[in-house]
This record gives sequence, C-alpha cells and structure tokens, in this order.
Amino acid sequence: MRSLFSSFSKIFITITITFLMLFHCTIGSNNLIQNSCKKASDGDPNLSYNFCVASLEEANSKSHGQSPDHLEQLVLVSLNLTISNATNINSIISKLLKDKQFDKYARDCLKGCSELYSDAIPTLQEALCAFRSKDFPKANVEVSSAMDASSTCEDGFKDKKREVSPLRKENDVFFQLNVISLAFINTLSN
Repeated sequence: MRSLFSSFSKIFITITITFLMLFHCTIGSNNLIQNSCKKASDGDPNLSYNFCVASLEEANSKSHGQSPDHLEQLVLVSLNLTISNATNINSIISKLLKDKQFDKYARDCLKGCSELYSDAIPTLQEALCAFRSKDFPKANVEVSSAMDASSTCEDGFKDKKREVSPLRKENDVFFQLNVISLAFINTLSN
C-alpha cells in the first residue's frame, strides 16, 4: 500500500511540475509577444498593437509548445504566418474567380491580385532565408516588396468608380502582418 502511494505521489509531482513549467513558458512567451508588439506599435503608426498580439498569440498557440523566447523567434513566427496568409489569400482569390457574380473588370483585378500574391510568397521566403542568415537589410527589402501586394491589389479595384474590393479585409491583414515583421526586423537591426 505504501509503495502504491509513493508511486502515485511521484506521478502527481511529475505532472504538477510539468504543468507549471508549461504554464510558465506560455506566460513568458505571451509577455515577449506583448512587450514586442507594444514596442513595435509605439514606433509605427501603421501597426495595431491588438492585431499584433492576437495574431502572434494565435500562431503561438498552434505551435504545439514551441513558444518563442527571443525576438528572433518571433520574427520567424511572423514571417511564416505572413507566408501562410499570402497562400490563403491566393486560395480565396481562386474561389472568387469561379464566382460568376464578378464582371470582367473585377475578374481582371482579381487575376492581378493573384499574380501579386503569387509573387509575394517566394519574396517572403527570400526574406525568411535572409533573416535566418542575419542579413537584416535584405530581409527588410524583401518584406517591404511583398507588402506592396496588398496596396497594389486594393488600388486596382479603386481605379474604377464604385468598384468594391472583395479582398479588402484580406489585404488589410496581409499588410498588418508585413508591418509586424518589418518592425521586428528593424528592432533587431538597430
């Protein structure tokens, strides 16, 4: 009976310690996210603090316990999130192009946006490679170049009066994700 109690105690203590360590890591990564987003949003009027925190905390929660503990890791999370977002936007555009509700002008705009986002993906992958090799100026240039996809896509729809972009929300999110990456990269290069 005593050995059973002793075994149970050891298991309970092990589980408790593991839980506390995981809880501490989550709190630490959230503090890193909040502090980094605060500093970045204070230095860039285009960056929404709430969006930054929500995006990175969501990405962190999906990383299966691989919590970032340095700003460099947050940049990697941010860049990968932006690449994933661009890929998702291209999927949305493909679905919209199959929708018959859009006239020729809107369809041409969507095709242009698809090309922009298709080009943005390898550009962001280049930024990721440059960042990993500590070439922060090149990473900055690549992210800045990719970020243009959102505004150029949006501007295409504005060229025709009363044309409303069906990608406005997606373009805004993509822009914000790029601003986060740029702000973090610039913090590291200073």
